[in-house]
Amino acid sequence: MSDKDERSELDKFDTRLKQAQESSIAPRGLKAPTNEPPKGLGLALRCGADLVSGLAVGVGIGYALDTYVFDTKPWLMVLFFFLGAAAGIMNVFRTVQGLGLAVGYKDTPPRQTGKDDNLKD
Repeated sequence: MSDKDERSELDKFDTRLKQAQESSIAPRGLKAPTNEPPKGLGLALRCGADLVSGLAVGVGIGYALDTYVFDTKPWLMVLFFFLGAAAGIMNVFRTVQGLGLAVGYKDTPPRQTGKDDNLKD
């Protein structure tokens, strides 16, 4: 395969990739048409669901281990309650802190500097 064939294949691939990126669905938590981060009630519901799901999974694992495996009621359920709470809080923290870092999020363009801004004394 010659360099010209490879270059044309790469150009074709690049155009197909750009088309796919433009028509793709935005990642979880982002609106597809505008790629804006969720606001208001949507963000609050997602944070609440993250927290509750972490607690539910932690308590479920602790209860199952206590009841069916070790017969140590209620110690593992209490332990996994706190681990689930920590996981839920970490998920909420990631959700709130990572809004600007999500893939596909369009950041504001950098500020244009004038000619005088770049002059050195």
